[in-house]
Amino acid sequence: MANVEHSGRPDEAFPAGATETAKARLRVVLAALWLVVAVLAVRQVAVVLRSPKGERLTDLETWVAPGGVLHVNGSLYDSTRFTGTPFGGLVLKPLTRAAEQALGWGWTFGTLLLVVALGLVAARALPQPVSRRTALLAAPVAISLLMLSLPVRNALYLGQTSIIPVLLVLLGCFTVRGERTSGVLIGVAAALQPTVLLFAPLLWLTDRRRATASAGVTFAACTVLAWAAMPHDSYTYWVHHLAGVGLGGRADDLANQSLHGVLLRIGLTGPLEITLFLLLGAAVAALGLSRAVRYARDGQLLLAVAVTGCVAVLVSPTTWQHQLLWVLLAMVGRVGRRASDRFVWPVAVILVMTLPAKMMLPNMPALYPLRDNVVLLAALAAACAVPFLSRTSPYYQTPIPTEYARPVPTRFRRVPLLPFLRRVLTRPNLLLELLLIRVGYSAYQQVRLAANGGSNEGARATAEVHGEQVHAIEQFLFIDIEHWVNHAVVNVDWLRAFFDFYYTSFHFGVPLSVLGVLYVRRPSDYRWARSALGFATILALVGFWLYPLAPPRLMPGLGFIDTVHGVQDFSKPDYGTLTALTNQYAAMPSLHFGWSLWCGLVIAILAPKWWMKAFGLLHPLFTVSAIVATANHWVLDAVGGGAVVGAGFALTYLLQGPRPRPLAEPAEVSIAEPDPAKDRTPS
Repeated sequence: MANVEHSGRPDEAFPAGATETAKARLRVVLAALWLVVAVLAVRQVAVVLRSPKGERLTDLETWVAPGGVLHVNGSLYDSTRFTGTPFGGLVLKPLTRAAEQALGWGWTFGTLLLVVALGLVAARALPQPVSRRTALLAAPVAISLLMLSLPVRNALYLGQTSIIPVLLVLLGCFTVRGERTSGVLIGVAAALQPTVLLFAPLLWLTDRRRATASAGVTFAACTVLAWAAMPHDSYTYWVHHLAGVGLGGRADDLANQSLHGVLLRIGLTGPLEITLFLLLGAAVAALGLSRAVRYARDGQLLLAVAVTGCVAVLVSPTTWQHQLLWVLLAMVGRVGRRASDRFVWPVAVILVMTLPAKMMLPNMPALYPLRDNVVLLAALAAACAVPFLSRTSPYYQTPIPTEYARPVPTRFRRVPLLPFLRRVLTRPNLLLELLLIRVGYSAYQQVRLAANGGSNEGARATAEVHGEQVHAIEQFLFIDIEHWVNHAVVNVDWLRAFFDFYYTSFHFGVPLSVLGVLYVRRPSDYRWARSALGFATILALVGFWLYPLAPPRLMPGLGFIDTVHGVQDFSKPDYGTLTALTNQYAAMPSLHFGWSLWCGLVIAILAPKWWMKAFGLLHPLFTVSAIVATANHWVLDAVGGGAVVGAGFALTYLLQGPRPRPLAEPAEVSIAEPDPAKDRTPS
């Protein structure tokens, strides 16, 4: 069961020809990553401790504060506020004597230390072989991801104990010596979180019989101790509540990411639901544990632990958000024979475990079942479906590279600033791109709205002052044509209808179409164009944040007509169903024009025919006419949109180098299948 080649190969990071420059770069990167860890830690502490009393560490205060359930002489489970096992309550009892403020600080910093320890153990447990570079960078990366994950943030904010069982299991599997000690740690973890008992079959089937026995004895001893100290509570928990069903809230709540929860959410109840839950749970446990045993024998013990943890998530009657760390550990598995497939699974897991599901999937009723159970589906995929590669596979260390372009030499020594981006010339994975586009756009929406304090009323006065400034500058430059164009178009019905339709219909469709065509026909140019668009959008968000600006249609007293939404009451403007959800004062720079200019430039540069180039350039021309005619933007907004697009292309050049030169045919390097007799790894 032990990880093979645990020490790695320290000399791989710096082969014979390596220079001191490479070592210096690695030290700088390592220092930067640890700085990120420190910043995240400070941020998490600040969020918790600056929250109003009564809104932070709510579970901890519910348990140990004066009047909390651990102070009450009756049952811990008279209400559903205490969700732990009786043994957990017994362990927490001494904390009731601590001073409330000192306990809050100590609990928060103690939890952070547990997260750091968890990250260090997980980084050390990576499946071997790994280079020294990977071994050095793995710890800060792992700790950062843990701190960003929703389970850790939730546990910190609520004051939960869910990190402790995960850490005990990892310590038992990777750190301590001796099977008995390992079993003791896992047994204590099971006494705190009963589904950890699923690790007992993993221990047994990987020939760690003493550890299995030790875990079972420890779990039984802790449970008996709690039963002797609190017999009524133990009976209530283990018999009446069936190991916690219904504790901590309604079992059909969206926060319960288990098979039991999803069956209740789809409307099944009573004996039918219980029977189906037991059957599905048994099937998932059998399949997941068999996969975990196979990965453990293959030398991927951390992946085996993660898969077993995902099984525990699924078969537990209730699995709340703070108990889902096992899913994040599953990102260590390698999936895909091609280089472009390698990052799909880990990035998908990171997105699922660090971002709310609403950010990843559109707010469409048809997608609600997927959105509401996205973490459960990730756990189910890790436990039963994702085809993780064996270490004996020739693609485990060396995936198939497929290059669609040649690097173009640059005239400047320091370009690109990120050389590793220049070497990426393969088609990116579609799933990963769709996830990133969705998350990026959701972040764009959130930042755009937050730029005015979360509401349009919050920035109205400042935005109108800025509107007067822009109008004055345009008058000085003699380019204040918005009023004339707006009223001229209003008087021509067909022209007004055309510009209204163009403004509302082409903003997203055309950029997505351009990206889709490039992805299929010009993969290397897709990366170049996508990066430029991303940089331009980020720069625009900075502009929205620093300079909220009222568009002409929301400037009182200037006589503009909102052709899209009609005449406005400037004290309470109404622009449709998105009135409360969008920032109408995010006008400078204009991304309507910026994105259209990006489309026009990409088509003009890459299209093979002159008429295609000309047709592409019509889009920004029509767009700038539409945003002025409909009174949605000032002329200077379009100038700002053009500036951020130019800066986006410049940053792409600076960071990634010149646009690569496409190959006539993609070059795919094949890897010969190994001889099973020669390359079989002993279990």
